[in-house]
Amino acid sequence: MPARSAQAPKPGEVVPSHYRWCLGCGADHPGGLHLRAVAGVGLDMSSTLEVSRYHQGAPGLAHGGMIATAMDEAMGVLNRHLGVPAVTVHLEVDYRRPVPVGTTLHIATRIAGAVGRKIYTEGEARLNAPGGDVAVTAAALFLQVPLEHFLDNGNPEQIAAAIEDRRKGGPSWVHEVNP
Repeated sequence: MPARSAQAPKPGEVVPSHYRWCLGCGADHPGGLHLRAVAGVGLDMSSTLEVSRYHQGAPGLAHGGMIATAMDEAMGVLNRHLGVPAVTVHLEVDYRRPVPVGTTLHIATRIAGAVGRKIYTEGEARLNAPGGDVAVTAAALFLQVPLEHFLDNGNPEQIAAAIEDRRKGGPSWVHEVNP
């Protein structure tokens, strides 16, 4: 198991969005999931997602792709415990039961291990309570990358705007997001 970074969020701390326009956790993304993650004691986190009418696939039910995105985000934020940027390489999602609109998904995630630059994660989402019925299980492989990965591959205009936001200490970087 990898060591928890000295810069890792403290247990019980809400993890701020890494980027205000992120589809998963960004506070300013109008159609985003606005996922809220809280650091655990070890290499784990808990997240919540309010499933709204904007997340529908079939009438009244959450879209499977949206659920996959939520699980990817909830497992990806675990990398904050290690203090390294990482990207998703592989994502598996198993749907165990439908997720109705109006549901609060309680997502528990943990780092299962690490080998070199590879970080293995696991998660499960429960309906309406941390002890509720399991609706989704997931596993993912993340790969640690240098910051240059984003600079070399991202849209230059968006990168410049994000750097300026961070330099100014914009609200998404210093305040709790997704309350």
